[in-house]
Amino acid sequence: MSYEEFQPKSYWMKTRQYAPGEALQEDIDVDVVIIGGGFTGLSAAYHLKKAEPTMRIAILESKVIGYGASGRNGGFNMTLFGLTLSITALRFGKSKAKEAHHYMERAVDLLQDLVRELNLDCDYEHPGFLRVATSEKYKKRILHEIEFAHKLGLEGIEWLEKDRIREEVKSPMYLGAWWEPRCGILNPAKLSWSWAETIQPMGIEIYERTPVTEVTKGLQKITLSTPKCKVHASKIVFATNAWSHFFPKLKSKQTPVWTHIVITEPLNEEQYQEIGWQNRQGIEDARNLVHYYRLTADNRILMGGRDVSLSKGYNMDRDHNEKIFEGLRNDVGEIFPPLKNIKFSDAWGGPVSVPIDMAPAIGYLGDKRVVYSLGCVGHGVSLTHLNGQTVRDLVLERQTDLTDVFFVNRTTIPWPPEPLRGLTAKAIVGYMHIEDRLYDAKKKRSPKQLGRSS
Repeated sequence: MSYEEFQPKSYWMKTRQYAPGEALQEDIDVDVVIIGGGFTGLSAAYHLKKAEPTMRIAILESKVIGYGASGRNGGFNMTLFGLTLSITALRFGKSKAKEAHHYMERAVDLLQDLVRELNLDCDYEHPGFLRVATSEKYKKRILHEIEFAHKLGLEGIEWLEKDRIREEVKSPMYLGAWWEPRCGILNPAKLSWSWAETIQPMGIEIYERTPVTEVTKGLQKITLSTPKCKVHASKIVFATNAWSHFFPKLKSKQTPVWTHIVITEPLNEEQYQEIGWQNRQGIEDARNLVHYYRLTADNRILMGGRDVSLSKGYNMDRDHNEKIFEGLRNDVGEIFPPLKNIKFSDAWGGPVSVPIDMAPAIGYLGDKRVVYSLGCVGHGVSLTHLNGQTVRDLVLERQTDLTDVFFVNRTTIPWPPEPLRGLTAKAIVGYMHIEDRLYDAKKKRSPKQLGRSS
């Protein structure tokens, strides 16, 4: 796969050159093989090699490093786990919701530290996060979430009133916001490729354009078949996220859901001043199918979310949805009226991994020779990096504070087989749409409707 072939997958992939590595050409025997060259696999490989320098580790990527969600997302290093804190508590209990938030705080701090310590080139900034209220009902929802967070004893989250938020970002739609300083923004494709360039000199083998077609467990070794040859490994890590359903043992644990993004041409100085986004925070609204948006290093506005696309079976080609793209372009002008006529340079989509209960899952698969990680639900930039450390501990069969968190080796609710799988996904998204339409009703705004994932 040449640079010209994968470059259109996102704007991020056009921001620097990247030459894909060679495919696997001969049989190899390794200690650990990792399927998937995204953030989970890259982080797991790094942390394993740091822990056990003599270990032979290979990453097999079917396309190129960062080809999946890791090279196409919004680039938010944030603390959100699943959908919301209260939904996590409803599913798992209050103590586990608190545990999840602390895990995500640790994840955000880890990634920020790794970028600095390893000099990972990804245009990293740490401007904080705003969850904005765009109707009175959303205001009540966010205030309830903040109150709930405080009751759990969580710190670093506060409410900004209408006048205060408009000093930060000038949008007539904002009625207030959740403010959280623990959030960074970055270029995810650059981060993916910088990771690859960092870990290869450590002796970690990366084979791109090497899809895994079959996995066979033997008594001593696990054998992975690729188009040209085989890999024999003592242990295996499925770092496959939205592509996990291609492997029978993982098929029922998640389903891919596509989120979509548009990006503007760079703002000129007048436009930048008119919207007043001086502190460059990452922003989401409070919808179920959220909008998420941020500024890039060259002051483009990236706007994502609003709606999702679903697939059926093994079709992974749902990146483009012109209806959603057009809605997102209109949303930029509605949120920021001075930008009503701004031009857009790119539009793309990508799949995120969604368990039926909207929460991540990680653990052993069958026996302790096989580890998996999936279910980032669109907020995986930070999560995947700390999951890399958790994968390390699982592979090395260490019991640590990371392997003791509740979503490690949890029992997942299975997605049903087709056609019920598709019908279930449509029903869940349909319910989200209905609730969003009710919450979107506002008295002082145009009749246009606005329409989540980062």
